[in-house]
Amino acid sequence: MKKDIEIPKVTDVFMAIVKEYNSDFRCDDWNVYLINNKAIDLEVVLIVSRGYDDKDQTSIMRKKIECLPANSYAKIEFIQPELFKLNNEFKVTFFADNQLFEKTFLFAKGTIKDSSLRMIKEFDKKGIISK
Repeated sequence: MKKDIEIPKVTDVFMAIVKEYNSDFRCDDWNVYLINNKAIDLEVVLIVSRGYDDKDQTSIMRKKIECLPANSYAKIEFIQPELFKLNNEFKVTFFADNQLFEKTFLFAKGTIKDSSLRMIKEFDKKGIISK
């Protein structure tokens, strides 16, 4: 039964939204990353993202990463600034050490903005982390 399935707490895995300069288009882009600070690989990583509020909702996007190596990160998607007025949710499911893990990361509406940017050591760039 569902109540008998134990899903352990996720630690050392984060989502980040990073503001980066795009030299091709000569503008700043906002990109979403998944960060694995674990000492082990994440396998079969599934990411389901959506934006929503009381009135509006975006399409649901799904991504898959076969393996995210230990102490690494992967770019998940570009996020348009028009979506910052919505709650941006990322549901991440993965296997590590033959166990299933799941966590929902939320960037609440209005929190993705220049004044919230902090240096993220993994990128040596400014961004926002959801833990």
